[in-house]
Amino acid sequence: MGWLGFATILILTFAFGYLNGLNGAGSILATVVSSRAFTPRIALALTIVCLCVGPFVFGLAVAGTISVDLVRWYAVTTPVIIAALAGAVGWIGLAAWLKIPCSTTQAFVGSLVGAVWAGFGAQAIIGDGIVKSLAALLLSPVLGIIAGYLIVKFTYFASASATPRINRIFKGAQIPVSLLVALSFGSNDGQKLMGILALGLAATSGSAFTVPYWAAAFSGVAMALGTLAGSKRVSRTLGSQLCSVQPIHGFGAQAASGIVLLSASLFGSPVSSSQVISSAIVGAGTAERLHKIRWGVFRQILSAWLLTLPLSALVGALVYLLVSGLY
Repeated sequence: MGWLGFATILILTFAFGYLNGLNGAGSILATVVSSRAFTPRIALALTIVCLCVGPFVFGLAVAGTISVDLVRWYAVTTPVIIAALAGAVGWIGLAAWLKIPCSTTQAFVGSLVGAVWAGFGAQAIIGDGIVKSLAALLLSPVLGIIAGYLIVKFTYFASASATPRINRIFKGAQIPVSLLVALSFGSNDGQKLMGILALGLAATSGSAFTVPYWAAAFSGVAMALGTLAGSKRVSRTLGSQLCSVQPIHGFGAQAASGIVLLSASLFGSPVSSSQVISSAIVGAGTAERLHKIRWGVFRQILSAWLLTLPLSALVGALVYLLVSGLY
């Protein structure tokens, strides 16, 4: 039953990574495509390469947080991990079907908490770890807005006397910062998948928490395939509907996203990369004028964020009650 359980976890983890790419990683393409810094094909190719490489860089701090800092060791069982993944995949799939960007990180954390609560009670949840993770999830979009706003404001000030030719410089500058964003995205979100696989191995084999090296390649491929499938739709939602992106906004949003995501990866904070990128776009657009932002679309995204935690926790708890009888 251990091998069957791990096979189920492996399939669900791949689905989680695929949906992560489908519903979130495509947001990397939003600003560079909308501002015409890259053609869609080149942007997509570079993003896929960076997503595959990302899980191998910037350490394993996020994977450690996911695998050991959220729940007690005795609650890491096969039904709990299956329920947590199934609950997260169910909510993310629904959000993708409704064409609403959502937080895959919130979905997994919510489902994991719901499943553990249903199976072992509140005492099996590590309060400090959950609080730190939720604080990072709530703070990172705020930092994205602030960073995007400040970078674009400073750029406007520094280039006040420049001619329109400066747009070429902004387009060129987006190349390195967009690569940084994609690598940071792959690192942070890829490490979440690696941490989940570590939990799955521990649950099904009874071994210690270790992150296998092959999990990095597994995570990168899963996210890359999802990005390939969902890049056009998500890029259009974030790049065109959320804000009319010009080269200066694209540069500011990408630089802000890269700074926040890289910092989160180094500090071991599992954040929502799609939230950070969306918020940075809002901050960059607001730096010019408030009505630059399509606030109706942003409110729709915000509503999805607020619903993710409670609904995924409920789904995780229900799936646990169904699955626990099989083990």
